[in-house]
Amino acid sequence: MDGILSQFEQAFIYEDRWLLLLQGLRNTIIITVFALILGLIIGFISAIICATHDKRGGWKIPHAICRVYLTVIRGTPTVIQLMIMYYVILVSVTNSVLVAILAFGINSGAYISEIVRSGIMSVDEGQYEGGRSLGLSYGKTMRLIILPQAVKNVLPALGNEFITLLKETSISGYIGIFELTRAGDIIRSKTYIAFMPLIGVAVIYLVIVIILTWLLNIMEQRLRSTQR
Repeated sequence: MDGILSQFEQAFIYEDRWLLLLQGLRNTIIITVFALILGLIIGFISAIICATHDKRGGWKIPHAICRVYLTVIRGTPTVIQLMIMYYVILVSVTNSVLVAILAFGINSGAYISEIVRSGIMSVDEGQYEGGRSLGLSYGKTMRLIILPQAVKNVLPALGNEFITLLKETSISGYIGIFELTRAGDIIRSKTYIAFMPLIGVAVIYLVIVIILTWLLNIMEQRLRSTQR
């Protein structure tokens, strides 16, 4: 017991090393939130283009671009995409956090696109026909009738993607970003103790995921209650 307390003190209390975890957590949250926003924008645009092509045809060039984007992003490792973005495409950008946001946002957008597209395609065709019979344009029908139902259908999957994105940011250290996992690794290198800092980082991730899961469950329950 004394050994564990001693390790805890060396890892987190001595020299205020717990502040390193807070700093890393701040960068992790910044990257996750802004990458999610970017991913949602890219994902919804791509999903609408693909779903529209599947339902109505046309839009061949935008659809082809989206399919290439989805194939490349989903077919290559996230860490390789991150390193290509940092060392090749945005080599002149000095803000590594911004590079990470763009890399993770583009990556997440591909998965969100397929999630949302499947939600759109799951909505009964009669909903679309009903909107058109009311005189709504295709765009208004999609925005006012189809998309709200699609989001309700895929909310659990979107929540899982958010959680996955949060955990994937742990590879940001490959481009020198001081995020949560990197902070734990620095504490480990200073104390020569691996157990306590790594367990501490794991517990922080676990607590965040539990909170996010709880919030998502509340959202799902409220959405179900509105459908009754």
